[in-house]
Amino acid sequence: MKRLTLHKQNLRHVPFLLPSFIGVMVFVLIPFADSVRRSFCAAVTGEFVGVQNFKTIFENEAFLLAVKNTSLFTAVCLPILIILSFFISYALCKLKYIRIIKSALLFPLAVPTATLVLVWQVLFDDAGYINSIITEFGGSEIHFLHSSSAFWVLVGSYVWKNLGYTVLLWVAGIMRISTSLTDAARVDGANERQCLFYIILPNLKPTLYTITILSFLNSFKVFREAYLVAGSYPHDSMYLLQHLFNNWFVNMELDKMAAAAVCVFGVIFLAIVLLQRAWDKEG
Repeated sequence: MKRLTLHKQNLRHVPFLLPSFIGVMVFVLIPFADSVRRSFCAAVTGEFVGVQNFKTIFENEAFLLAVKNTSLFTAVCLPILIILSFFISYALCKLKYIRIIKSALLFPLAVPTATLVLVWQVLFDDAGYINSIITEFGGSEIHFLHSSSAFWVLVGSYVWKNLGYTVLLWVAGIMRISTSLTDAARVDGANERQCLFYIILPNLKPTLYTITILSFLNSFKVFREAYLVAGSYPHDSMYLLQHLFNNWFVNMELDKMAAAAVCVFGVIFLAIVLLQRAWDKEG
């Protein structure tokens, strides 16, 4: 009787979860399952072609370029964002009015993409503000958006937009650590560096895991800025997977797009699983 009562209590939450579950099924799981099916079929006839679509994309130069640039972008942005945001948050936690400052940190997320693109153009266009300063002092103008510098402009945009939010996550993690731990360590003679490396950082591992996952996923969401500034075919240095998917969708090459989407999902899923296993092992 008691077991039946517990079972009924466990089922009480199901009606509340059902709407969300249906939404995920309709808008995420079923479309992805259809993409998996399409990855093994021809785009026009729907005929089963096996792994031919996967062979095609791995022989496609645009796909290989997009994979290389996206991988490099993620590998560069994640360490910069995580390390920079941590040191900023560590410094901010020592300030008296940290609660007021936290509100301003979300400002970059509130800036519309169109406004951000306008700032890009004002700063980095061939006739933009930075080039005006360079030529004013006798230098030659730099083609920021039409050279390899475009990659670093994109990196700067990603870091700027996600820095405040990531700092807030670090601040929340640091403020959750009991001050009695660091106070006791200082009484025992520990300096600031020792408190940081032996007390604060070990207690921030859950926060680090969350930030790493969110930053990794957000690194795949920088398409709008690059697209609005440079169009469907930007400089090779910032031609990402999102550009490739957009161009394949416009050209109705749904078979190649589906195969590439399955590969990207596999890589992201594997990366998250490996991070989770590394975290569990260390924990």
